[in-house]
Amino acid sequence: MIPWLEPDSPFPDVAFALTEEDGAAGLLAAGADLSPERLLDAYRHGIFPWFSEGQPILWWSTDPRMVLFTERFSASHSLKKTLRKVHKSSLTDGRWQIRFDSAFEDVMRACAAPRRDGAGTWISEEIVRGYCGLHHRGFAHSSEVWLDGQLVGGAYGVCIGRMFYGESMFARKSDASKIALAYLVHFLHAHGVEMIDCQQETSHLASLGASPIPRSEFIAHLKKATRQAPIIRWEPLALF
Repeated sequence: MIPWLEPDSPFPDVAFALTEEDGAAGLLAAGADLSPERLLDAYRHGIFPWFSEGQPILWWSTDPRMVLFTERFSASHSLKKTLRKVHKSSLTDGRWQIRFDSAFEDVMRACAAPRRDGAGTWISEEIVRGYCGLHHRGFAHSSEVWLDGQLVGGAYGVCIGRMFYGESMFARKSDASKIALAYLVHFLHAHGVEMIDCQQETSHLASLGASPIPRSEFIAHLKKATRQAPIIRWEPLALF
């Protein structure tokens, strides 16, 4: 049985999260709200919200935890070729552009749009409002890929100190989400962010270099990383 959180209830210790044997591995609590204060408290403790439309807010802390060490990001040969094309275009004809934080809510809504695999619909209006609140306070950021003035791909997440928590990505052009991630990872690595939280294990994330680690190791890292000075200027850095 998981606890129900009132607006002023603290989170339980992540050690009390349900296990695979319980049928909902990582589920920790339900209820409360998605205020910026609540979200920041959750992320600082290795907890994240994930629930479907019509459900109460559900809070999770998975074990093991899927993470991407920024120095281990893996780009395929074809992706590297695409990245060089994007870089060259950004310096010449300007058809391709990489931007940070110019259309945060648009990125979220694009991530929320239904996809062929059915993913994306968990990003409800309540989620959009909550993370836009974090964005306005400087804690949530988007990496955006633009082609001929149109937003064609992106990724967004939360950054506290030198810890980044990835949330979702989308692509309207082939590899556009991977392009957004590549620029984001390069930027974060250059600013001393060693780890990106990916929350749950997927083959897609594994193909990009992510791997699972024990939750205890994840929590130990974020405790140190979230206490570091925040990144002030969010501007894409050239990959080449």
